[in-house]
Amino acid sequence: MSKQTILGRVTQLAKANINALLDQAEDPQKMLDQLIRDYTNNISEAEQAVATTIGNLRMLEQDHQEDVKAAAEWGEKARAASRKADELRSSGSAAEADRFDNLAKVALGRQLQSENEAESAEPVIAAQTEVVDRLKAGLDSMKNKLTELQAKRDELVARAQTARAQNTMMDAVKNIDVLDPTSELHRFEEKVRREEAIALGKSELAASSLDAQFESLDDLGRSSEIEARLAALKSGRAA
Repeated sequence: MSKQTILGRVTQLAKANINALLDQAEDPQKMLDQLIRDYTNNISEAEQAVATTIGNLRMLEQDHQEDVKAAAEWGEKARAASRKADELRSSGSAAEADRFDNLAKVALGRQLQSENEAESAEPVIAAQTEVVDRLKAGLDSMKNKLTELQAKRDELVARAQTARAQNTMMDAVKNIDVLDPTSELHRFEEKVRREEAIALGKSELAASSLDAQFESLDDLGRSSEIEARLAALKSGRAA
């Protein structure tokens, strides 16, 4: 997988609009679970790819440092050979001086080669450093997005559970609605009222019967008084 492909995937996933995706999903919780799995897998793959890219960058940096160091060493060797050549030429050893001058030229050639290699590596290192920085930032964004996904999922599950509990409660309340004339509670109340009415009726009936008995007793007393007075009248006439 190329660095551009890795960078493109990381950038795309990091910029994903979770809310928009949820709005389009038939089953948001199921989609979130799938997104969490995808993000986890992509983060793992991206981490390996970024680690490889960082490793390559560090190797380039090490090679660059070695080229810079080699250029400095070859420059020092060229100066040492040149000084030796000057000393030998001063002492009259022209042939030996030329040999050291040639050595100085070889060292200068090696110095130039190392400098060119170091210089050509610098833009590559700069570009690789930029890619690594962007990949690291993308990975951080993906990890933040994963945390957001997990929080969204937990929130959605909690809301779904609350909604189910509320619906269950409302169904239960609806089933035992005391204002419903067909409910069992209302029918039981009507039955109690009928029993109370019967008891009231029996009580009134018993009270009426008792009153009638007392009225009969009063009538009996009046009849006795009348009979007595009649007997007294008859007795008076006889006298």
